[in-house]
Amino acid sequence: MKDLRYIALWAVALLLLTACGKTERPGRAQTAQEKKRMAAEEAKALKIAVVPTLDCLPLYVAKEQGFFKSLNTDIRLHRYKAQMDCDTALMGGSVQGAVTDLIRAEHMQRKGIPLRYVTATNAGWQLISNRVARIKKINQLGDKMVGMARFSATDFLSDYAIDSVRMKRERLFKIQLNDVELRLRMLQNNEIDAVILPEPQATIARQGGHHVLMDTRDKNMRLGVVAFRTKDMAKGVRAKQLQQFIKAYNCACDSINIKGIEHYAAVIKKYCNTDDKTIRALPPLKFSHIAPPRESDLRIARKF
Repeated sequence: MKDLRYIALWAVALLLLTACGKTERPGRAQTAQEKKRMAAEEAKALKIAVVPTLDCLPLYVAKEQGFFKSLNTDIRLHRYKAQMDCDTALMGGSVQGAVTDLIRAEHMQRKGIPLRYVTATNAGWQLISNRVARIKKINQLGDKMVGMARFSATDFLSDYAIDSVRMKRERLFKIQLNDVELRLRMLQNNEIDAVILPEPQATIARQGGHHVLMDTRDKNMRLGVVAFRTKDMAKGVRAKQLQQFIKAYNCACDSINIKGIEHYAAVIKKYCNTDDKTIRALPPLKFSHIAPPRESDLRIARKF
């Protein structure tokens, strides 16, 4: 009898193991199918590289408010800390578009990546000196370190500032800091003499008592741009996605301008790593509908 009981128990155990095996296989297959489906959707989506700066706000609002989704188009934002990483993604083709600046975009084109400039943005930069460095004027930057990023608007603006006071360029030590938040932290930690920052990082710096030496908004420069890979956007599906992007972008600009920046405080905090105090201190900002870069700004970028 004992032998029969043991045989019965082994039979039950075998049945349970077989049943478990049968339930695990479909689960594994389903996971593989799900990964394959997600990869296919990612490939079809229009992907745009962004950084934690306010020139990207219309894209963030379009995503968070469902403007992209309402147009039945799959537009995905790939977030990066540094503009150089956006450039790498754009040049490598892992994204089709990027929020960048004309200096960078022209540099990429010279490296063999044809780009289509869909719209200028309201991007602006400020040259800000460290409060402990006691630098109140640009002509005091001789033999000082300025944080910027090579082949970018900040690189151009470093030279522009020095040229404006007829100082030899070699007297300024340009320190490459691609991550805009790292650039800000080095200023806050008194590790650098000056930096060039966009918003909202520039506002954070001003709140810390650091001094503005130059503001591009006073120079009639609009160097920000949303650029797309020309080759990719020539395809039928991509062309349709781009038209939907334009509609959503314009809707987002209208919404920001009507409701105000503070209405989207939660979005700014989420994507730009800032706080309510900084958002309240931001300068007045207006966001324009899709419009190509001005010829004067293109000349600046192509000459650099």
